[in-house]
Amino acid sequence: MGNQVVILVGTFVLIVTGLLLGYVLSQLVLGFLGFNFLTLLGTLSLILIFGTLYYVLFWQLRAGQVQSSPIPSDASTTPTQTDEDITGQYLKNRLIARLSGDVAAAERLIEQAKQNYPGMPENWYCERVLDELDREQR
Repeated sequence: MGNQVVILVGTFVLIVTGLLLGYVLSQLVLGFLGFNFLTLLGTLSLILIFGTLYYVLFWQLRAGQVQSSPIPSDASTTPTQTDEDITGQYLKNRLIARLSGDVAAAERLIEQAKQNYPGMPENWYCERVLDELDREQR
């Protein structure tokens, strides 16, 4: 919701600023507005505001796309769940790499840990199996 408000307000201000900038520049070109220090500062400030808003708006839209891409469309999903999913995939990939790419063995070890320690988070099982493999290696 916060990103949408920023995008809507930014778009509105960007349109108004663009219209003002276009009007001032057209009046300067047509000769209805005298070119002096005040009109120069006004035009430069409008260009600066327009460019800044355009950049911020583009950055905000891009940030919204990056945030929305890994998150499923389920409304109950929170950012911490996404972080947990990423961490879980990382741990699972580490476990598979530790087992020389044997995905089936990694799944078996995780299932065995689930049976031995029921009710724990998914990441915990991967960490547990990785710790057990470290202990066996020593």
